Order: sequence, then C-alpha cells, then structure tokens
Amino acid sequence: MLRPRYIPPEDIFPPNPWAFEAVHYDARLARELTGQAETMFALSNGYLGIRGAVEEGTPVREAGTYLNGFYEHRPISYGEHAYGFPRIGQSILNCPNGTVLKLFVDDEPFVVPRAEILDYRRSLDLRAGTLNRDVRWVTPTGKRLHMRTVRLVSLAHRHLAAIEFELTAEDADVEVAVSSELENARPLNADTTDPRLAEGFIGRVLHPTGTRSAGLRALLSYRTASSGLSLGCGMDHSVSTECSVLTQLSCDDDVAVALFGCKLERLKPLRIRKYLSYHYSDIVDPDEILTQTASTLDRATRSGFEQISERQRSDVERFWARANVTVESENPRTQQTIRWNLFQLLQASERAEGHGIGARGLTGRTYEGHYFWDTEIYVLPFIIYTNPAIARSVLKFRYDMLDKARARARELGHCGATFPWRTINGEEASAYYAAGTAQYHINADIAYALRKYVEVTGDQAFLWNYGVEMLIETARLWFDLGFFSDAKGGRFCINGVTGPDEYTALVNNNCFTNLMARENLRYAVKTVGTLERLHPDLFNRLAARTGLDRAEIVQWSEAADRMYLPYDARLKIHPQDDDFLDLERWDFASTSEDDYPLLLHYHPLNLYRSQVIKQADTVMAMFLLGSHFTQDEKRRNFEYYDPLTTHDSSLSVCIQSIIANEIRFDRKAIEYFDFAAAMDMSDIGGNMMHGAHIAAIGGTWLALVYGFAGLRDDDGRISFNPILPEAWSALKFVLTVRGQTLRIEIDHVSATYRLLNGERFDFSHAGEECVLSAAEPVLTCAVGPLPAGADRAGGLD
Repeated sequence: MLRPRYIPPEDIFPPNPWAFEAVHYDARLARELTGQAETMFALSNGYLGIRGAVEEGTPVREAGTYLNGFYEHRPISYGEHAYGFPRIGQSILNCPNGTVLKLFVDDEPFVVPRAEILDYRRSLDLRAGTLNRDVRWVTPTGKRLHMRTVRLVSLAHRHLAAIEFELTAEDADVEVAVSSELENARPLNADTTDPRLAEGFIGRVLHPTGTRSAGLRALLSYRTASSGLSLGCGMDHSVSTECSVLTQLSCDDDVAVALFGCKLERLKPLRIRKYLSYHYSDIVDPDEILTQTASTLDRATRSGFEQISERQRSDVERFWARANVTVESENPRTQQTIRWNLFQLLQASERAEGHGIGARGLTGRTYEGHYFWDTEIYVLPFIIYTNPAIARSVLKFRYDMLDKARARARELGHCGATFPWRTINGEEASAYYAAGTAQYHINADIAYALRKYVEVTGDQAFLWNYGVEMLIETARLWFDLGFFSDAKGGRFCINGVTGPDEYTALVNNNCFTNLMARENLRYAVKTVGTLERLHPDLFNRLAARTGLDRAEIVQWSEAADRMYLPYDARLKIHPQDDDFLDLERWDFASTSEDDYPLLLHYHPLNLYRSQVIKQADTVMAMFLLGSHFTQDEKRRNFEYYDPLTTHDSSLSVCIQSIIANEIRFDRKAIEYFDFAAAMDMSDIGGNMMHGAHIAAIGGTWLALVYGFAGLRDDDGRISFNPILPEAWSALKFVLTVRGQTLRIEIDHVSATYRLLNGERFDFSHAGEECVLSAAEPVLTCAVGPLPAGADRAGGLD
C-alpha cells in the first residue's frame, strides 16, 4: 500500500527549498534512477515538454519531447468488439529530440558513468526555471575539463527551448568536438504489462515532408498519416570562443547534425547556444510550418540566450508571487517538495492555451497524453486561484469538444452530451468501458469546475457565452440516463455507472455520481433561469440553437429534487452504491505488499466482488460537496471507507488528507499529506519514471489550502477554518478571488489575512464574518485549539 519506494539521500539530494539537485555523482544510483531523473528534471511550459535526459544522450531511458495535443490515431484492439466501443484511440507522439550535444575529447566520447568525476551538480532551479549542470572531470590522459549547461523551455515563447553549453579546459589545451543533433528516433516499444502506459506504434509514425538547412540552422518537417497533423522542428546555434572553431552542418529526413571542432586552449571557454523550435498544425501545410519554425528561431537568435533566460526568470518570479506556498516545518524536505510540486503545475499549465492538461503533463507518455477528469477536479482549482486566464482557456477547450460530446451521446443512445473519459481530440479513447465510458461523472465534474471558475473569478461572460450551453447538454444527459424508480419510492435513480473508485464498477446509484449529477442539474436550472431573466435575447438565441424547451427545465429540477442518495440507517453511513455493503470485505491481511496496485495482480471481477476501494469515492463527495454532509456523517463515512481504501490511484491520499483534517483526525491528515506531496519525489507509486503525477500534485495544493487552511468556496462564499499540523509552525499562501489578491498567514495561534490588491473582500473565519478593505487591509483572527477528543494519536493503518 502506501510506502516510499525511494528516499533521496541528503548527501546527494540536499533539501534545498528553491531547487531539486544532485550535488555529486553516484554511478550505481544514477543507473537505477535514470528514468526517475528524466521526470524529476523535465522542463515544460504546457505546450512543449522535454524530459530531463542528459545532453550526451546516454544513459537514457526515454528522451521524450512532447507537444500538447500532438498525436496520432491508433487502432484499439478487442478480443470481442461490441457496439459503441471506440475503435480508434489517440496517442501523444515523441517528437524529434534536440537536446543532444555529444562531446568528444581527444576523439574519445565523454560519458559521465565512465568518466573520472571531480565535481558534479545537476539542479532544477525553481527560481530561474532552468535545468543546470556543472561537471568537472579528468580525462584518461590527465587533463581537467569543466562543462556547464543551462537548459530551459521558454514560458514567454511557447514554441521555444534553448540550451547554453560551455566547456573550459582548466590546465591544458585539448582537442574537442561537439555534435549538436536533432533526431527523429524510432518509436519506443510499449510495455504491455501495465495498462496505464502508452501504446506503442509499429513502423514509421512521422512521415518526412521536407527539410531546410543553412549555416548552423536545420529544419525538419513531418506529417502524421491518420490524424493529419503537420510538424515543424528546428535548431539553430551561436558560437563564442577565443579559439578557432570549424563548423559543419548535415541534414536529412530524420537527423540533423551541427559539428563544432576546435583546439580548446586553456581557460578559453567554448560557448555554444542552441535554440530549438517546435510548431504543429492541423490546417497549415508543411512548408508554412517550416516558415513558422524558422521565425521562432529568428526571434531567439536575435534575442540571445541571456535575454531569453532573464525573461524566463522574471516569468517564474511572477508565478511565485501569485502561487507560492510557504511551510515552516521541522522537516526541511517539506518546503522543497511543495515547491517542486507547484513548479510542475506551472510547467503543465502556463502555456496550455487551446489545449487540455494531461494526466502526466508533458513529462511522460503514460496514459498516452490523455486528458481526464483530473484536470477539472484536481488541477483547475489551483489554476482558478492563481492564473484564471488559463483556467478559462482550459474550460473553453472543453466547450470546443461539445459537438463531439453530443455525437458520443447519440452513439450511446443518450440525449445531450457525453464527454469522453479520456481523450486528446474530444473523441473517446478509453478501451475499457467499465472503468471509462461508465464514469459518466465526468460530465458533472466539468460542470462543477465551470461553476467554481465562474464563482471565484466572477467571469459571467464565459458562463453566458459558453458555460450555459455545456450545462444544458450535461443536464440532458443526466435526465436521460436516470429514471424515476417505483422500487425506490419514485426517487430519481442512475444505474449502470462507475464512480471514482474503479475497483467497484457498473453499479446502481453510486453516491458520488448521484450527488454530482444533482448539482449539475440544479446549476443548469439556476443558470438557464438567470440567463432568461437578465439576457432574454441571448436566452432565446440559445434556446433556438439547442432546441431547449422549458418543460426540460422543469424535468431537471424535479430529477434533482427527487435524486436518490443511498443511506444505511443501521451504520448511519452513505453506501458507496446500492450493493456495496452486501459485498465481502477484501482480505487485506492476506494480501502481500508486492500485490499492490491490485489492478496489476487480480482480475477485475475479483475486485468488483469485494469491498475494496482504489481511491476516494464517497470521501471525495464529502470534499467536493461537503455542505451536504454533517460532521458526524463525515466522520462515520471516513471511518468506514478509509480502511477499505488501497490508494492504488495517486489521486486518493490528498482527498483523504483533506477530510481527515476536517474531522480532526490530524495525524492521518498530515501522514496522508506527506504521501501525497512525496508521490513523485519518493516514487510511492513505483512509476515516476513514466512522468509526474500532475493531478496528485494538484491535490497536494488542495490538501494545503482546502485542508490545513480550511478554505471552502461553496456558492462562491470564501471561508477559512485553519488547523496546522503540530510539526508545522506556519503556512502562508496567496489567492486571487474576483480580481483581488489575498495573502493568508497561519500559525498555531492566529491567522492573518492581507488584502494585497482590491477594494473590499468579504469572507468568514471559523464561522465569523470578516471584511478586508483598502482602508483596513489586514485582519488577524484567533485559531482555535483542537476540540476535545481530537485524534492526535491515530496514524495510518
């Protein structure tokens, strides 16, 4: 179950609060952690992502370069096909890798594992937004050299990456050659033993459509056969040194190489600045794509590496000003872990405009680059409160999928729209319907995120122009999917669905789904009514376009009011679904630690027959819709479901932490938080090599702000009820609400609220109404002690 797979040794990975770094080289450890390091040191801007493979190109597990939404279709194979099964999926593609700068010294290749290393440091600088490396070594002939590299993926220019390479001979002249490469490698093989990993391709995927080369610049272009996307990628260079350098460029369909050779004189460094550009389009032809790629390189070479890196630092500084979370803790690793997590959220979202956010961001191909409910429920809250413009863009991307969601609903025999469980282009790509299509709750998850965005930002225009149409179609889906059951006393029931817990599939009246559907229906009724009252002309146009009938609105309201919610009067809990309590409990005592995650070691039917939970389900409902549960109900539900939950999904422990904190199981709250925060840094899932767990990282922020700070935002009303863990002395963070900026500082005695920007901010603290204003921008409130009987002793089972 929950166990760290790896604890970073502090002599190699010190707990720096503003960097993740390796401060010396251990060949055995590096060999074991090659894949993990490529994820930990990955760089991205939300559009372009590059894994952290070393410049020499070896050792390497997967030197991935990914573009958000750049994919190829792949056939989905079934032993037996059935109506409505998706036949074609989508898989993100590995683009040509341009990070390679191979070094040869006196005709011998430099490879770190075989070199005599004197000093070594590799650092992901969380302030500068760069990946830096410093290596000093001795050649076999006794010459000392110093190599420094700085790599970035630009936040300002989303099509651009850049590398600065500097080599210095410290004690003697030496012959060196540098091979700078841009290569379209063969597709990687798939690991068919883990269903979470990306499918492989057989044969060529990127088909050459032309090249251009001149001076130290090379451009390659490709087209995908099925998805019809055109790709352009290119590299250019600038060189500075006091030594004489010979250069040579070669370029063919799949590889471009720029060679630099010189006799490097002692203490006269060779500097190579390498610029990389990536563009793709579904409407622009390959020749135009190459022109766009060249234009990006033109701008980069005019700006120069120094200016680009300075802009990168200033962009990252602006991010920290609006999104930093500071924790003062007994454990120095805590702050480092939190900041690395937040930096991943920056990297996954900052330039994602026009796209979704994949489950692993752009740090790996796991889940094939697909977008899930992860984005709306786990990641969007952070973005809404720190970068609302990108939150709007992500929701607009869902709106742009609406026609395909309507088509999917028709295919399934439903009214309205059925958003895909996993997708890149808006079409369903989930092959296993029991844990995919049956998770209809994604419709309500999108509606939930829409509501949070509108209420926190005040962006009513988005609601009227886009959101209300999504609400109409999702409400239609719920009314069509459910029915008024005589067996349940005329209550509205929704059968044959799967909730967040994928170890319990195809159930009737999943509590989470019914609660979320009810909120979706009610929000649709309220929003449509408000639109008609405030903007009748817009309402009439929308009604004509969507065929909306007022009778539908009445039906939605009735379905919401009569929604069936499972409840067991004997246990006084909410059953996860109609039959969950009738199942046999899983035999955890006889289950080996090596058998987790269960999905890799047990047939789904064995899981479906048992009371065993993959991730928070009813507990998730208590977080998202907390006002619908009493504190006693939350405690009883948590006590029942927590021991049954394996946390085989990375999405689970952050939610358990929030609810544990709310019901004052404070030891569990901090232990679950620690696991959530360290999901990647300690490789708790054992699959960090395949990419960062972006949703779990978003959940870490949720656990900090909604958990320990006690933020709630029901109906847009902001409230706090903070309680800090004993091991922390302070928690500080910033939120943006309806254009106003609020800084919150919490310790064990008080919470201080500061209005950094704005005229008036109304909120509540521990149930007391509070107001901040431009005239009185600071308010300090007492933080109450834990109530009697609070769980200070209990920990994880």
